[in-house]
Order: sequence, then structure tokens, then C-alpha cells
Amino acid sequence: MKLMEKAPAKINLALDVLYKRPDDYHEVEMVMTTVDLADRIELAEIAGKDIKIISHNRYVPDDSRNLAYQAANLLKQRYNIPNGVAITIEKNIPVAAGLAGGSSDAAATLRGLNKLWKLGLSLDELAVLGAEIGSDVSFCVYGGTALAKGRGEIITHLPTPPSCWVVLAKPTIGVSTADVYKRLDLQNVQHPNVPKMIEAIKDHDFKSVCSHLGNVLENVTLSLYPEVHHIKEQMKKFGADAVLMSGSGPTVFGLIEHDSRMNRVYNGLRGFCEHVYAVRLLGERNPLE
Repeated sequence: MKLMEKAPAKINLALDVLYKRPDDYHEVEMVMTTVDLADRIELAEIAGKDIKIISHNRYVPDDSRNLAYQAANLLKQRYNIPNGVAITIEKNIPVAAGLAGGSSDAAATLRGLNKLWKLGLSLDELAVLGAEIGSDVSFCVYGGTALAKGRGEIITHLPTPPSCWVVLAKPTIGVSTADVYKRLDLQNVQHPNVPKMIEAIKDHDFKSVCSHLGNVLENVTLSLYPEVHHIKEQMKKFGADAVLMSGSGPTVFGLIEHDSRMNRVYNGLRGFCEHVYAVRLLGERNPLE
């Protein structure tokens, strides 16, 4: 038996870091939403008890470093599953991009194996398991739009944001999230107004969503990687309504209301940036069935 799961990317409409916790994680408040750029995960039962990762992307590890592997292993151990599984990952989300591609793959693996192995777990139960794998996995189990607190695992669901285009552009560099957090000076940051962003989403107010975008990690990454700063400036110049870096970067996204302007931004960026995508906001939660 085999089945498919979509693993959508996420962007951060607001990302605030409040303080460093005693457990060495950072206390965060993030408003995240899913976009229509997704990996495809195929899960197939195989003989034996092994977990096999299959991917044609050389940047995707095929061992226990892979978050989808960790998700399968967690379910196998926790619920004494003897079955083996092959996990084929078709990567469409750029790797190490600040778009939670690995976390979304893990979340899709949890949802899919819950069906394949007939575990009968709810999304809430899967999200609790996801928190053991990584900070963004709980959100990715649900998808949609949410406020994430704690280290990212405390999820409050939000309505779908106003519909718009999202143009994503990633330079050909990788960014170390740990390094960005290490360099973050919380005494000298401009915190985004997370309550105002939530209010804008609830009011379905596109202009207000645009004016309250914010990410405390952005200035750190911009100072380390001029390529990210260049993409951000060009995206504004080509006419995006609002521009922000997602997560710890290096992907920059622009929110754009109108089709004609989206085409101008997309084509302008394609002139000098290899990884450019024009997608829609999804904003709706994943179904369990």
C-alpha cells in the first residue's frame, strides 16, 4: 500500500524573539501561514522494518538527519510498529531556505503514516509528537495560519489571511539558523507588532497585513549576506506591496495584490535570481482524512 501527502512551505508574516530560555531555546511569537509551494511525500510499505529515504535532491539527507526519517522513527518506536516504510521526497521547496521544507516533510510523514499504519491519532496528537522533532513541525502538521509561541510548538489557529500573490526569491546561499540566533542582540531590535498583525488577518485587511510585516532576525541575516539585502531592495523596486525575509532566511518574499504587478516582480527577479516562485497564499488547515 502507498499514499501521497503534500508538504506546503510556510512564510513568517511576523517573527518576534522575546528572550533566551533556560533550555537554550528562544521564546518566540510568530505568525505563520502556508503557501502553495509544496514538496510531495510518497509513503510505501516495504518488506522488513527499515525506514528508507528516497530523493533525487543531493541536499536531502537519506539517513537519520532527515526530519521525515525522524518522524517515521518516532512513530515506529512510540507505537511499536514493525513495518518498514519507503519515504520518497519530491523536493519543490528550496533546502535551507527559511520556508520550513524539512519540517513540513516531517509533518506530512506524520499525517501520512497515521493513515498508512491506521494509528487513529488526531492532528493535535500528531502536533505534540511533531514538537519532539523540531520547532516548526507542530505548525506544519496543521498548516493554515497560526500564532506560534513557546519555541514554536504552542499553536493558536487564525483565520485565512486576505488572498494575494506571494513571490519568493532565494539566493544560492545557505544560512545557519543557529548562527543567526547567536548573533541576535535582543537589546537592540525592533519588535514587530504581533497583535496588530493578528488583528489585520482577522479583519481581512491586506494593507494592514503589509504594514505590520516584521522579522527580528532579518537585520542579522542582511548584515551577513548582502545578496539577501539586494533581493529585498530589488523586490521593492519592481513593485511588491510589502517585502520581508522568511524565518532566518535567506528566502525573501513579497506580497502582491494584483496579477500585473506580480508578473513584473517575478520577471524582474528571474533576471538575476535562479530560485524564484510565484504562488498563492493557502492559509487553510490540512485535513486529517
